[in-house]
Amino acid sequence: MSDERPCFADRIDAGRRLAAAIASEGIAEPLVMALPRGGVPVAFEVATVLGAPLELLIVRKIGAPGQAEFGLGALVDGDEPQLVLNAEVMRVVKPSQEYIDAEVSRQRLELERRRELYLGDRPRISPERRKVILVDDGIATGGTVRAAVQALRKAGAAALVVAVPVAPPSAIAGLRRQVDRVVCLATPHPFHAVSIYYDDFEQTTDAEVIALMRRAKGEGAATASTDSDKNQ
Repeated sequence: MSDERPCFADRIDAGRRLAAAIASEGIAEPLVMALPRGGVPVAFEVATVLGAPLELLIVRKIGAPGQAEFGLGALVDGDEPQLVLNAEVMRVVKPSQEYIDAEVSRQRLELERRRELYLGDRPRISPERRKVILVDDGIATGGTVRAAVQALRKAGAAALVVAVPVAPPSAIAGLRRQVDRVVCLATPHPFHAVSIYYDDFEQTTDAEVIALMRRAKGEGAATASTDSDKNQ
């Protein structure tokens, strides 16, 4: 695709268009998993169209010492949270095991806090032996999605489909080697920030995530206000 922008009105529009593309793939009885926060409105539309359950997959970056934005890997939520490290980055940075252990403990607490915030005490839907459709609102570098894919494989997913509205061609090429299927509506080249391809790319709030997950689980469209919207 040429560099035409924007592609989508907002995440709802992107989700509905993505859902139509996924529906044509004929995936039987999938489990839709969203990467919060931005992936949730997109995944909600996908799950609604497919009549599939919606679950969250929370991923927390493990930052390098003194450079939190430089990712050593990620901790991925699950029955047993899984640590996925980038071997190449680890060889360069060489963080101590004590540092890794401390970061994992800190991010594990944040995983638990967010899961309780978003879902309360509702039981987790396991990806084991399920056909999982992993949804986000777009891919830039792909680090979060790759970590999620590795964790879902380890968790026993029977099949993995990555579905995103927009991503760079290089990221999609890499993912095709890691998953069973990739559904991506737009692969602009050259690629700019994900936000460029949306008319409206306002940050998804915690309250919106909570409301959408309640709707997905049949609890109505109630919303919840929270001060944690600022904590991404």
